[in-house]
Amino acid sequence: MSGRLRPAVTAALLLSLPALTACGAGGPVDTAVAGAQGSPAPTDDPVAAVRKVDSVAALLPAGVREGGTLRVGSSVGAPPSAYYPNGPDKEPQGQDIDIADAVAKVLGIRLERHDASFETILPALGSGKYDLGTGNFGVTTERLKTIDFVTYIDDGQGFAVKKGNTAFGKRITDLAQLCGHTVGIGAGTTFEATLDANKDVCAKAGKRPYDVKAYSENGATLTALQQGRIDVVMSTINGLRYQAAQPASGTAFLGEYHRLDVGFAFKKGSPLTKAFQAAVNELIENGTYARILRKWNTTPSAIDASRINPP
Repeated sequence: MSGRLRPAVTAALLLSLPALTACGAGGPVDTAVAGAQGSPAPTDDPVAAVRKVDSVAALLPAGVREGGTLRVGSSVGAPPSAYYPNGPDKEPQGQDIDIADAVAKVLGIRLERHDASFETILPALGSGKYDLGTGNFGVTTERLKTIDFVTYIDDGQGFAVKKGNTAFGKRITDLAQLCGHTVGIGAGTTFEATLDANKDVCAKAGKRPYDVKAYSENGATLTALQQGRIDVVMSTINGLRYQAAQPASGTAFLGEYHRLDVGFAFKKGSPLTKAFQAAVNELIENGTYARILRKWNTTPSAIDASRINPP
C-alpha cells in the first residue's frame, strides 16, 4: 500500500540508535564504533489482512478518495519505529511503517513516502510539500500552534548510557542527575526542548550545568557515546529499550523520564485528521493494532483510543 521516493541514504541510517527524530548535525559515522546494523525485522505481517472500511474511507475529502494517494514525509531512523533492516535500497520497516500502512488500507488509499530528516518535516507540512508526516512526533503545546496530530501510540523520553557506566545509578528520574555531564540528543526534538526549558535545575542544585550536543544522525550519536564524547543519550523510550537489547550497541537503558503522546502530523486545519483518527480506532477495535505492537515488542505503549490534538 506504500510507494517510496527517496534521496541518497547514508549507511548511518542503518545504525541502531533511536530518537523521536533523525537528529541535528554530524560528520561521518565510524560504523565499527557505532555498533551493528539494525537487527532483522520480525517476519509476521499483521497488516496483510487489513481491508478497506467504507464508512471510515468516507471521512476523507472527495479529492483524496478520487486521487487515492497521499504524500508522506517520513523520518526513517532506527527500530522499532522505522529503519532499514535490509539496507537503504530496500523498503523501510518498523512499528510506524506498519501502523501507517494499516491506516492506508482501512482508508483505501496509497501512501507515497518521501524520506526526510526529522527537523524538516513539520515545516514542510505547512508549505504543502507533504500531506502528513511520520517520525515518532511527540505532541507538545508548542507544536500544536501550527500542527494537528492524530495519536497512535504513547512513547516518550528516556535515557541510556554506555554499558558499564555507573555514574547515574540504575535510573535517571531527575534532570539534576545530568548536571556536570554531556547529553546527546537529536536537533529539533522534544528532548532538546525539555533540556533547554529546564537548564536552571543545576544552578538551583548548586551544581555545574549539563552540556547538550545535538546530532543529525542516530549512528553519530551512538558513536559519540561509545567514544566518550557524550555521557548519556536522551531519546525515545521504545527506541532506547530496543537498542539496549541489541548486544552490539553496547548501551544500557536507564529508565523512563516522561511519557508523551505520539501521532501522525498534519498542517493546522487539515481535513484529513478525522479520517485518520477513525482508521486508527478501527485498527484498535479489530485487533490489528495490538498485533502490530506485539510484533515490535511495544505493547506497553498502546493507547485505548486515538485522539486529535490531545492537551
